[in-house]
Amino acid sequence: MTSKHPEPPGNGRPALGRELARLIAGQLFIHGTMAGTRMAAPLLALREGHTPLAVGMLLALFALTQVFLALPAGRYADRHGLKRPLKFAVVAATLGAGAAAALPIFPVLCLAALLTGGATGVASICLQRHAGRVAAGPVQLRQVFSWLSIGPAFSNFVGPFMAGLLIDNGGFRVAFFALALMPLITWACIRGARELPPVAMAAGDRKGSAWDLLRQPDFRRLMVINWVLSSCWDVHLFIVPVLGHERGLAASVIGTLLGTFALAAALVRLAMPLIAARLQEWQVIAGAMATTALVFGVYPLVAPPWAMGVCSALLGVALGSVQPMVMSTLHQITPAHRHGEALGLRLMSLNGSSVVMPMLFGAAGAAVGVAGVFWSTGAVMAACTRLAFAMKPRPA
Repeated sequence: MTSKHPEPPGNGRPALGRELARLIAGQLFIHGTMAGTRMAAPLLALREGHTPLAVGMLLALFALTQVFLALPAGRYADRHGLKRPLKFAVVAATLGAGAAAALPIFPVLCLAALLTGGATGVASICLQRHAGRVAAGPVQLRQVFSWLSIGPAFSNFVGPFMAGLLIDNGGFRVAFFALALMPLITWACIRGARELPPVAMAAGDRKGSAWDLLRQPDFRRLMVINWVLSSCWDVHLFIVPVLGHERGLAASVIGTLLGTFALAAALVRLAMPLIAARLQEWQVIAGAMATTALVFGVYPLVAPPWAMGVCSALLGVALGSVQPMVMSTLHQITPAHRHGEALGLRLMSLNGSSVVMPMLFGAAGAAVGVAGVFWSTGAVMAACTRLAFAMKPRPA
């Protein structure tokens, strides 16, 4: 792995600790709006008598906008920096949740899903791009993205938890209104951030399409690794409830298994800044892929709920550790003036996968059974582990 056009140290960077705190808080609140809306909108739709198919379509809309907006948003961030695209994201998220508060009917809930999902995607791209620019060197890149990954991990708890409390005590309109205020806190956190100057195109580079990035072997490997790991995350969330139902487990036990996975994924990110100072990206990614392949092979064979919980926790630790390493690698292997574009391409592929893969998992489960889905996914992961070793830095 070789670094592409790194920015020189002392490039007018603001103080890292203060800037990073702004970015983490900003991402937490705007992502929390989407997470809370993603919980409240389907619940309201079900209470209003809409079918599970309609609710499934509603959930898909949260990812659908990001598929189409990711690349344009990345290019826009490359041209205009942090604040201008983030301002649009804040307005869109506030309008989306606010519209649901004003008129909580199904078509407006669909609009809220499109707006809050798209806004979160745009915000993630420009915040991640800015975080990569304020870091100096590979070690600091790993640590910065380790800290930044904590925001979404906790917003997935804060948003739904707050929305649930407000729904029970004040109703859906109150919950949506509170969610609409959260992006404004994001803007309050970010407005004091220091905007960095645009990155000039290096000599010898040319302006090409986003697909030119995929012609780079390191970038192509990283996208495959990221997609496979993301698919394993989706497999676990989709298949564990099916497996638990087949074994007659109570809903509370199934919920605990999924909660254990989410908690482990969040907690490992608290430890990632320390791990990032000691291990390189390819080492963490290779370890996570090998662990995931092993656990997927064992998971269908263990029956006691406590053993399933151990497997869920191990998967949470493995999959939760990967994103900071992927983000750090991405910033090192792509030209600095195309970081936003690369982030957009990554986000587009992940959200496209999230729309399509659950349907494929369902078809595969019907054809080969739940255990077959686990084992085939684990086999793919084991086969792809060699790609992580290919990301090992090469001597200059």
